Amino acid sequence: MVDRHQVMNFRVQAQQLDRNEGTLADTAVLDLGVQNTGPDGARWALAVRGVDVTALSDTELVLLWTVRGAPHLYRRADVAKVAAAVEPFSEADAGKRIYDAAKPLKAAGIGTLAALDEIAARMRAVVSTPTVKGDVSGRLATMLPEPYLRFCRPCDVTHLYEMPFRLAALRAGLELQLDTSPPVLRRITGFRKAAAAGDRFDLVRAYLRLLGPATPKQVADYLDAPVKDVKAHWPEDVIEVTVDREVRFLLAADEEALESADGRATRLLGPFDLFLQAKDRATLVPDAAHVKELWPVLGRPGAVLVDGELVGTWRPRKSGKAFTVAVQPWQRLSDATRQAVTAQAEHLAAYRSVSLSGVDFGG
Repeated sequence: MVDRHQVMNFRVQAQQLDRNEGTLADTAVLDLGVQNTGPDGARWALAVRGVDVTALSDTELVLLWTVRGAPHLYRRADVAKVAAAVEPFSEADAGKRIYDAAKPLKAAGIGTLAALDEIAARMRAVVSTPTVKGDVSGRLATMLPEPYLRFCRPCDVTHLYEMPFRLAALRAGLELQLDTSPPVLRRITGFRKAAAAGDRFDLVRAYLRLLGPATPKQVADYLDAPVKDVKAHWPEDVIEVTVDREVRFLLAADEEALESADGRATRLLGPFDLFLQAKDRATLVPDAAHVKELWPVLGRPGAVLVDGELVGTWRPRKSGKAFTVAVQPWQRLSDATRQAVTAQAEHLAAYRSVSLSGVDFGG
């Protein structure tokens, strides 16, 4: 039996949020993928884990649509195994991952995996040179039949359903060119999917290693996969851990790390940092009002992490040349903690190549 504080400390250490220096090679979150959403996305997630991001380029990193169809950053050297790792577990899993696009395909007698392969083949043919997403979608809409297509009211045009488009891209050997908006797709040089992902990149094992202890449902929710499929791929080398009267599981190799973890660090986590992606939100933030504040429907703030606890939210504020960080604490912060938060705000400003005007501690 362990309490939530020990779970939080374990995750801080497992995700290396307590270190000041690191490299791409030894940064564990890159095994599962680092979501790149918003200005303080994947690179900032690496920066708060001690990676010098000033010199990173696409020779070392690759951006792919993978888990939940979101863009994630990986080491370029790992792309073959990542492609194997993010494959749907089954036909049912593939159908769940593409949401409402599954219904017309099923009605037309087209299997989801077969549909993804068809889209991938067409996409690869279209993207012979770097191509803007909208142009790729427009071309595909002229090449694929009705079950693959939908009318988009905001765009006032018919194009592919979004999730099959995204999930087929890596099957087609395509990456997203870094720092492009709208996204530009291009072929991955020398792409070939590995025969197997291996333990290191296995998504279930990686979740347990970085966000454990966890239940099969929590892992399934993170992947948008059926619980049945996750259970079928559940590792054998796990131990039971009771957290707040709930039985969860942890890789046996991490038992000692869970018992001894002491995650002392102050960090400003981006809104989509992996630490905040855990599906046991009541463990991360026990107060229901704080849960709503940290995970609103639209416009997520970042989170302030202090010594293994989430103690408030933060948002960047930029007006002309002035850059401030607005912190909304959930408890009284000591002078030492305020100084540590301010130091992290300075780090954020340097990352954004601006000067920090100040930190506004609201409340």
